[in-house]
Amino acid sequence: MSKVFNFSAGPAMMPPAVLEKAQAELLNWQGLGTSVMEVSHRGKYFMEMIAECEQDFRKLFNVPANYKVLFLQGGARGQFAAIPMNLANKKGKALYLNSGHWSSTAIKEARNFTQVDEVNILNSDRTLRVEKMDFSDIAEQYDYVHYCTNETISGVEIFDVPNVGNAVLVADMSSDILSRQIDISKFGVIYAGAQKNMGPSGITIVIVREDLLGNARQETPSIWNYEVQAKSDSMINTPPTFAWYLCSLVFKYLLENGGLAAVEKRNLAKAELLYAFLDQNSFYKNYVAAENRSIMNITFTIDNDELNAKFVAEATAAGLQALKGHKVLGGMRASIYNAMPIEGVEALIEFMKKFEAENA
Repeated sequence: MSKVFNFSAGPAMMPPAVLEKAQAELLNWQGLGTSVMEVSHRGKYFMEMIAECEQDFRKLFNVPANYKVLFLQGGARGQFAAIPMNLANKKGKALYLNSGHWSSTAIKEARNFTQVDEVNILNSDRTLRVEKMDFSDIAEQYDYVHYCTNETISGVEIFDVPNVGNAVLVADMSSDILSRQIDISKFGVIYAGAQKNMGPSGITIVIVREDLLGNARQETPSIWNYEVQAKSDSMINTPPTFAWYLCSLVFKYLLENGGLAAVEKRNLAKAELLYAFLDQNSFYKNYVAAENRSIMNITFTIDNDELNAKFVAEATAAGLQALKGHKVLGGMRASIYNAMPIEGVEALIEFMKKFEAENA
C-alpha cells in the first residue's frame, strides 16, 4: 500500500486541503510577506481572521447568540479545573457522570475544587453500555452536571443528552465535537480540545452561556476565568496563533463541503461500514453495545495479545498507522474523525480480511 491512512486518536489527521492551503500561505499570509505565526495577535489582519473564525464556527455548529465562544489554551485537562472554578460557586457541589477514563479523570481533578457526587452510568459487563440518562430528580441541587460525550479509549459514545431538568449541563466534547449536529441550547458549557476534529493540539474551544459568566471564585486565575477571557477576545496573553489560524481553515473547509449535515452523513457511513464488518466476523470483536458505539473511535480486539501486537505491526507496515489501542484497554482502535476518508476505512477492512486469512 502506497497511501498512508492515519488512525491516530489525537493529535489526529487533518484535511489535506487545509494543510495544503496552510503550506501555500506559510511564508506569505494575507500578502504580508510573513507567516501568520509572525504577525501581531493584536494587529488588524489577525483580529479580522479570528473574528471571521468565530463567525464560521458559530454558523457551522449553530451556536446561539447568547453563548460566548472562547479560544483558550491548556487542553481539556485545563478545563477539568476551570469548570469548577467558574461554576461551583453557589451550592458548592457538582454531579459528575462517569462513563469511562476521561470522565473519571475530570472527576479526580474537580475534587480539588469542589464537592463531587459521582454516578457511574456505564454497566460493568464485558459489553459496555450506558444505562442511566435521567437525573432530573436530583440534578438541580448541584451547581452543574458534567459528562463526557465520547470516551476515546473505550469507544463509548453518548448520543442522548442527559435529562438534568433546569440544572446547568456541562459536556466534554473533545473527541466528537463537529462530528454531528447537536442542540447547544441544552448545555450551559461545552468544551473541547481542537486536536480531533478542529485543528492541531494547543488550542481549546469553550462555548459558555452568557448568564454563567461573572461567577468565578475570587481566587480563579485570570487565564481560567471565563468572564475575563470573554472580555479580552480570548487574549489576555498571547494565544496559540498558528493553531487558531489552522482552526479557521478547518471551519471554512467544513462549511464549503456541506457543513455538519454532510459531515455527519460521511461519519455515519464510515462507522457503519466498519461495524458491519466486525459484526459479521468472529475473529475480531467489539465490546460496545450498538446504541453506544462511537462513530469516532472504533475499538476491536482479537482477544490475543500476541496477535494484537502482530496486527498493529503489520498494519503499520502496510500504511495503516496508529491502530494500537490505548494502554488502558489494549487491542486496537481505529479513530475515524472527520478528516478520515471512507477509503481509509475500506483499506483497513481489506487488511483485516487478509490478516485473518493468514492468522486465523
